[in-house]
Amino acid sequence: MRRPMIAGNWKMNKTPAETVALLTELKKIQIRNKAEVVVCPMTVSLFAAGPILKGSDIRLGAQNVHFEDKGAFTGEANVASLKELGVQYVILGHSERRQYFGETDETVNKKTLKCLEKGLKPIVCVGESLAEKQKGITNEVVCLQTKAALCGVSRMQLEDVVIAYEPIWAIGTGMTATAQDANATIGAIRRAIREVYGDMAEKIRILYGGSMNDKNASELMSQPEIDGGLIGGASLIPEKFEKVINY
Repeated sequence: MRRPMIAGNWKMNKTPAETVALLTELKKIQIRNKAEVVVCPMTVSLFAAGPILKGSDIRLGAQNVHFEDKGAFTGEANVASLKELGVQYVILGHSERRQYFGETDETVNKKTLKCLEKGLKPIVCVGESLAEKQKGITNEVVCLQTKAALCGVSRMQLEDVVIAYEPIWAIGTGMTATAQDANATIGAIRRAIREVYGDMAEKIRILYGGSMNDKNASELMSQPEIDGGLIGGASLIPEKFEKVINY
């Protein structure tokens, strides 16, 4: 059985002080199932989040990392720095990073390999645009992104990778794929992984991210291929995040 994961992507929200306040509330949540809970604050708030979460049941994640160990990369953060702050997971290839900051399949792959080499666990985002959905090429798009991200990843390393299917048209819009459609697409992603890694594909966790919230989490999580959620706005509100966690 794959352990479910509920990961909160806070995006560019919550100052360090606000992060401490929110995490203090989130730590009070009683996790009534076996889900692994991850929160991903802004990079500048990670130093404040680490001490608060130390020894708790909530894992700390980052929203991005660079694929080089050090160098002239102004504004970036490396794996070593994130690990010192207590980070265990890092979101890679989110559509907002691809759209606004020039992230490509190649850089996502480089970051994935660097994280696995240095002991961070990547949460790799894949997803189709509305135009691609309307053309009926969703599976082709997300499977290509997945295979590109995993290029060079060994069978042993695969268990430390998480994939997050986030249809771009559903992120922050309130729109969401039906539970059945999300399950079908995630099933296609798993089949693409199986083509390369065989039965190891059954061990990799694949999350759904397109506007999963406290109202639809239960239905989405009832689907056999969906192993969790990458949560946006609902992860910033303790009452809503608790309902998602305890779907």
